[in-house]
Amino acid sequence: MASEKSQSIEADPSANGGAAVATKPGEKASARPAISGTNPQKLPPFNVILLDDDDHSYQYVIDMLGGLFGHPKEKAYKLAKEVDTAGRVIVLTTTKEHAELKRDQIRGYGADPLMQSSHGSMRATIEPAID
Repeated sequence: MASEKSQSIEADPSANGGAAVATKPGEKASARPAISGTNPQKLPPFNVILLDDDDHSYQYVIDMLGGLFGHPKEKAYKLAKEVDTAGRVIVLTTTKEHAELKRDQIRGYGADPLMQSSHGSMRATIEPAID
């Protein structure tokens, strides 16, 4: 069914990923669609928490934190010492999805080759960060 008002199709490769956009006569195609009544919301932060055990060496923790999080050796050592004394330590604060990924990477890191009693990865969890 045709409408009384005609529309033209403009193809602007720089707008909308190169897709064609329907416009009314005399109206210019916009590069961004208008979103009314919404303000971007900041995602709440989550902490990745490493939990202590007696089956992993300081060297294992330092290597893991450096490899998975990019922490320098000095920072990784401080975190290893804190998890050993306090029983838990926040190793990263990030979005929920990224925190879940990093928790899973800790859980999948594997056993400590320096300790015979180590039969798997360290434990980790995530929780909402408190402002």
